[in-house]
Parts: sequence; C-alpha cells; structure tokens
Amino acid sequence: MIAGIGRYLPPDVVTNDDLTARLDTSDAWIRSRTGIASRHVIAPGTATSDLAVEAGRRALASAGGGGAEAVVLATTTPDQPCPATAPLVADRLGLRGVPAFDVSSVCSGFLYGLATSAGLIASGTMGSVLLIAADAFTTIIDPADRGTAVIFADGAGAVLLRAGRADEPGAVGRVVLGSDGSLGGLIEVPAGGSRQRSSGVAPEPGDEFFRMRGRETFRHAVGRMTESSRAALAAAGWDDPLDADRFAAHQANARILTAVAEELGIPQERRLSNIEWTGNTGAASLAVLLAEATERGTLRAGHRTLLTAFGGGLAWGATALVWPELKTLDD
Repeated sequence: MIAGIGRYLPPDVVTNDDLTARLDTSDAWIRSRTGIASRHVIAPGTATSDLAVEAGRRALASAGGGGAEAVVLATTTPDQPCPATAPLVADRLGLRGVPAFDVSSVCSGFLYGLATSAGLIASGTMGSVLLIAADAFTTIIDPADRGTAVIFADGAGAVLLRAGRADEPGAVGRVVLGSDGSLGGLIEVPAGGSRQRSSGVAPEPGDEFFRMRGRETFRHAVGRMTESSRAALAAAGWDDPLDADRFAAHQANARILTAVAEELGIPQERRLSNIEWTGNTGAASLAVLLAEATERGTLRAGHRTLLTAFGGGLAWGATALVWPELKTLDD
C-alpha cells in the first residue's frame, strides 16, 4: 500500500516566452498544441540523482520517517550508463546496503516501477519499497528542436510502499502493462547504445538527442491509454469509468489527456492535470501529479483513482486504487 508521497521540481523555470526568444514558435502555438505555459529545468551540474534524492526524502518523511528495505528508481536519464543510479540515491538517503536498481520504461516508468515494487512486497521479498520516478529530460533534448524542447522538463516524484491488506486504501492491485517493440522507433534516442556503438559508424549529428514522431505517437498514446484504463477498471471491479472519482494520466500533452478522458467519458472536473506549469517530466510525471494533487486537496483520501501512462518502448500501463490518507510536505 502507498504510505508516503513526495515530489521535487528544480527551482529554475523556463516560460514559453523564454523559448520563443530562441525558437521559431510562439506562446500561442505552444499552448494550443501542448497546453504548456512553463516548465522546471535543472541547473548546470545537476543530475537525475539530485532530483530523486529530494523526492525520496519527502516521501520517507510523508510516511512518518524511517527508511525502506529497497529502492526502485524509474528513469530514462540515469546519471551515467553504468552503474545504475538507484544505489547512489539509496546511499545518499542513508539506505546503504539495501537492494536498489533502475527501471527503464520512459514515460511509463512510474507504473512499471509500481508493479515491480508491489510485486516485491506481495512476494514477501521486501516489507517496504521506496519507488522514485525521476528524469532530467532536458539533458537529452535538442534545444533547437521545437517539437520536443517546448514539451519536456525535469522533476521527480516518489512513493513509499509498505505491506498491507488488499482491502485498505492505498493498496496496489493489478497493474495492467503492455508494450510493442515494433514501434520503438516512434520514441527514441538513436545513438549511445550498444547497437550504434558496435556498428563502428559514428553517429549522425543529433542522434544523441531524444526524438519523437508526434502525430503517430499521439494516435498510439490515446488508443493504448484508453485500452489499458478500461482493463484496469475491470480488474478493480469498477464497471463504469464514472466509478473513478479522479483520473490521473501521464502529463504528455494536453490534447492527448483530453482525448483519452473523452474516450473514457470522464468529465473535466474529475481530471487531474498540472502540465500547464510542469510540462512533461517523463517517468516522474504521474508521481509528481499525484503528490501535487494530494497537497492541493484535489486528490483526497477515499477518492477512487484511475492512473494511466504511455511512453517509449512503446510501453503503457494503467491501474486503479482507492487513494489513502497521506501526510504531505509542501514543495
């Protein structure tokens, strides 16, 4: 069950006006296509682990202090290719010696990490797991690409999971997951991996940056998030999408969020969103949204909540749970 929650956004903010000063775009264009007005970005010298540690500290404090028996970090932007970033984060949180590992599933990372963490607890392997989702996405974005530079941002969110009963608020039940590697080229960083390195061919200029084929991604994102959401509702025994009091989707793009909610028939007042002022923070997106909504009181104990996400892989997921009573720390 979810026993604690926290988030961290770096203090530096980039507005649409800041971007229009160097890109061929406008505030109106960005807002109409993404719903974003501003986004938080890391300062030079800051890494994903720095964001993860701050969010992790807040989730542990939210749960009443103490530690965790394991740390799972969902990220697409590890501090370095080797070693994993999670052990470093665990050490900095005073959790030296506990098992810690990374999960890489791009923007679906929080839900993949949630399924993994809940599974560790359900199997009896661990009594508690600190799940952190953190991305410094701006480190892999081409600053001259208006298709991605206006969307992606940096941040981290975390939850502390503990063993509990299946019928209590915060219990994590089935997490519906899926992937389609045949479409992996829709969302990718072409260079830097073993495929490119072993080829003996130098990468093309720009291949080190994140790329996304927006129109095709939009179609698949709407379809997969809708499909997995319906499966998650059925797994929870909720017969109608309106059984969900709150709908929390990965903050990918405002038009995607609207399309999925409309496909499901979920009214505006039940939709949680913060994309306007956070942008798309990758794996961190859902965790940051849930933490912020809890702080603001738009997500409260007892709310039946539907979560869904979609990202590179392609990979997607959804789950449904009753939100627990949580102490929060203001960002």
